[in-house]
Parts: sequence; structure tokens; C-alpha cells
Amino acid sequence: MSSVAMLDEAVLAAYLEANVPGFKGPLSASKFPGGQSNPTFRIDADSGTYVLRRQPPGKLLKSAHAVDREYRVLAALRDTDVPVAEVYHLCEDTAVIGSMFYLMQYCDGNVYWNPALGEIDDPNTRGAMYDQMARTLASIHSVDLESAGLADYGRPGNYFQRQLGRWTSQYRASELGKIESMNRLISYLEANLPADDGQVALVHGDFRLDNLMYAKDNSRVIAVLDWELSTLGHPCADLAYQCMAMRLPASERQQMAPVGLAGLDLQPLGLPGEEQYIASYCQYMGIDHIDNWNFFLAFSFFRLAAIAQGVAKRATQGNASNASAREVGDMVDPLASMALEIVA
Repeated sequence: MSSVAMLDEAVLAAYLEANVPGFKGPLSASKFPGGQSNPTFRIDADSGTYVLRRQPPGKLLKSAHAVDREYRVLAALRDTDVPVAEVYHLCEDTAVIGSMFYLMQYCDGNVYWNPALGEIDDPNTRGAMYDQMARTLASIHSVDLESAGLADYGRPGNYFQRQLGRWTSQYRASELGKIESMNRLISYLEANLPADDGQVALVHGDFRLDNLMYAKDNSRVIAVLDWELSTLGHPCADLAYQCMAMRLPASERQQMAPVGLAGLDLQPLGLPGEEQYIASYCQYMGIDHIDNWNFFLAFSFFRLAAIAQGVAKRATQGNASNASAREVGDMVDPLASMALEIVA
């Protein structure tokens, strides 16, 4: 066994040789850095390089860390226009490595964390990468759920009503004190909930730049990563969540909020503004416009604020996963205030 004490490499190699066609050991496993809630490993074997995603060992909440759902959606998307890594095998026998896991293709490409794409010298390349991002998101939302076998992947209809109820309950359970901006935001969202328009699509749940892998020449997206939060829902939830980053300050570097683009002169950088990006998405979706956009955007800020409050609450109980968790609570009021400015 290597220094990655969580994986018995000899046992894993023997299992994969018996269950994955073409797999040949021995193997070595190394954990990817970062805070994935499902630990992710690079597997180097005689037959090639792979990626293994596992549930964390130990007792888990019933719906948490559902790597079997990740495996299912990746397998279902194999023959669609959505770029994903190929999956090879799901192991539901927790006796093999101590928790359920799946093995998938190792994709070799570029992942970027800052939406300003400062590592890219050419403004035209930056613009083309954002266009590919919009195209990729539209391809996710255009998946034929019936033919892909995903018609029962989530509850259809009334998505925002259910989500608002869920996150409001979780926020109330996590409150450490009254935050007036959050109370006003919740009241606004409850009073302005749009009628269900019947749109049901596959949604990623965490669609952002650093969950995309680009080809080495950055010409296209070769893989959409981290499908842990995917379900059936309203496509504008994904779009608004991503566009939220365009509203956050470029200097924002807190734990939960992505670095934003607000305050940057986007045109010389080759980056689209919010309206231009939405227009690209609409073109790929074959639609003219989006109704209720301010509600969708405000809801995204509310959801992130509720998540931040939950992290802060867990910090007071001594079981938050990040050392900076207490500071995350300081984001709740600014996020809610930004949402209120949007809908003012």
C-alpha cells in the first residue's frame, strides 16, 4: 500500500483486473488535491491512466456523496453532445476499498480557476472559450431525457418552489442570528416566485469555469467535471449560478464564492458581459430570451448565502471541513444585499 492509506493498491488492482476489460495492474494511486467531497484519485496502471472517484469512508447521510448517481449520469451522457469522461465500472461492494467507487477515463486537458482567464494571452481565445462554455451548458440542457434514460433522474416541475422551500428551511436551521438582508430576500423570493413554465432539463448543479476541462489548445471543452449535484431541474438555475460570478468583485477571494469579473473592463480582455453571454446561450438553445432573469439570479445568490450560513453553523459545532469556515459566515449579508440590489 502506498502513502494513500485509504486504498489497498494490491486488492484494488486484483478487483479491477477481474471486472474492467483490458485493465492490467499493478497500480499506484495518488489523490488529487482540492476539496472534493468525493475523494478523487489518479490511478496509474500497466494498462494506462485512470481516475477513481469514491465515497468517503464512514457513515454518510442517505443522499450524500452519491457516486452511483454520478456514474449513472456520466454513462447516460456517453452518446450525447455533452463532453464527459467515459466511465468503465461502478463498484457497489464496499468491502473492496471501504466504500462505493467508480473508475473512469483520465482526460488530459486544462482547467482554469479564475474567470478572467489571466493565463490566456489572446483575447480572442478567451472569448472563444466563453462561447464554448455557453455551448456546453446548452448541450447539457438539450439532452433528450427519455432517450438518455434520465427521465426519472429527479422530480420534474415546480423546481424553484421546491428549492426555495428546501434552502429556506436549511438557512433557518443554520441561523446564528437575524440577518435583515436575508429575511428581506426570502420574503421577496417567496412573493415573486414565477409560475412553473414546464421547463425540465438535466441540470449540472455546479456549472462554473473550474468544473470544465478544455483541450490542450483551449479550442473546445473536452469534459464537464463533478456531476455530484446534478438532477432534473430548471435550466436557468445553472445559467444564473454561473452568471453570478460576473456580478462578484474581481478581488473576491473568499472560500465559498468564486472570484468574479465585476469591476473589470471586459471588452479589451475579450470576455463577454452578462447580456452577451446569455445571448450566446440562447442562440445555442434556440430561444429568443429568458423571462424572470432577475429572480433566477437573486435565487442563486440566496442559495449560495444559505450554503455559506450552513458552513458557518457547522464551524460553531466544531465539525466544519474548512479551517476558514467561520469567515464564510461573513459572506451571507453581502451576498443577500447584492441579490436585493439586483431586484430593486
